[in-house]
Amino acid sequence: MTDENIVVDLIEAFRRSKCMFTAASLGVFERTPCTLQDLAAELSANADSLERLLDGCASLGLLWREGDTFSNTDVSEAYLTRSSPVTLLGYVLYSDRVLYHLWGNLGDAVKEGTHRWKQTFDVDGPIFSHFFQTPEAKEIFLLGMHGFGMLSSPEIVETFDLSDFRRLVDLGGATGHLASAAAAKYPLLSAAVFDLQPVIETAKRFAGERVELIAGDFFTDPLPAADLYVLGRILHDWSEGKVRALLGKIHASLPRGGGLLIAEKLLWHDRSGPVSTTMQSLNMLCCTEGKERTLHEYEALLREAGFTSVKGKFTGVHVDAILARK
Repeated sequence: MTDENIVVDLIEAFRRSKCMFTAASLGVFERTPCTLQDLAAELSANADSLERLLDGCASLGLLWREGDTFSNTDVSEAYLTRSSPVTLLGYVLYSDRVLYHLWGNLGDAVKEGTHRWKQTFDVDGPIFSHFFQTPEAKEIFLLGMHGFGMLSSPEIVETFDLSDFRRLVDLGGATGHLASAAAAKYPLLSAAVFDLQPVIETAKRFAGERVELIAGDFFTDPLPAADLYVLGRILHDWSEGKVRALLGKIHASLPRGGGLLIAEKLLWHDRSGPVSTTMQSLNMLCCTEGKERTLHEYEALLREAGFTSVKGKFTGVHVDAILARK
């Protein structure tokens, strides 16, 4: 790619994203196969404008076009339909309705060093209160987390040998994707999810039979007993002070020899990549108190909390893995 094409590609990148976001938000992938005319009538959309959107999706590999009939490709059928077990539709909708708008204020986030909820949505209070303001908002957010979890959790539980642990509790474990993957991999391991009550209500639809669901707040409530705790995509949400407090609480709750499994995107040591992680760190700036970290930064936090053994690995999936021992 020539130098100018790097810049041109980045200029056009948001257009491709917004094309997919809009088609998903309109429910296009849930309504195909369908003719242009029928889809326009069903969506109350201008036929010419809709055709441009559908052609855009076809050029991106998300739709097939045969005459005036559009149908899903294997990619959109797997990742952009609600019924698929590995769907990313929830995160696509969350990106369209929330993150796209927060990122519009990235410049102010960089200047002020704070998230953009108040500026963008006039929302006060805890960062995650927005996700649970309505049943639909909660569903979209948790469906998004579930989709990414289904793609990465089986790899995370394979990264380290967890066979000597007997009780796993996933703190903030959402729909139970990681707890279910661990229970499937290790038949002697009992597994539980500890999350807020509204999340537990949704998790009942997803978690496997072997996963216990426990309602609570890991910052304020006592932690359920375990010899292995899990934090998946949790630490990157919070400030250094809250991270230190949570790690200290987990260390105090573990028996000697117990462990903490962390699933987060890891920055390279020189912080120059991977691209998905540097972009996710900017995403954290826009919508949370936290950031992405290097393995050395996590190791320093974990050793400060009292953990004596820390191992980390780049997994090649959407999150990486760290295992710390008491």
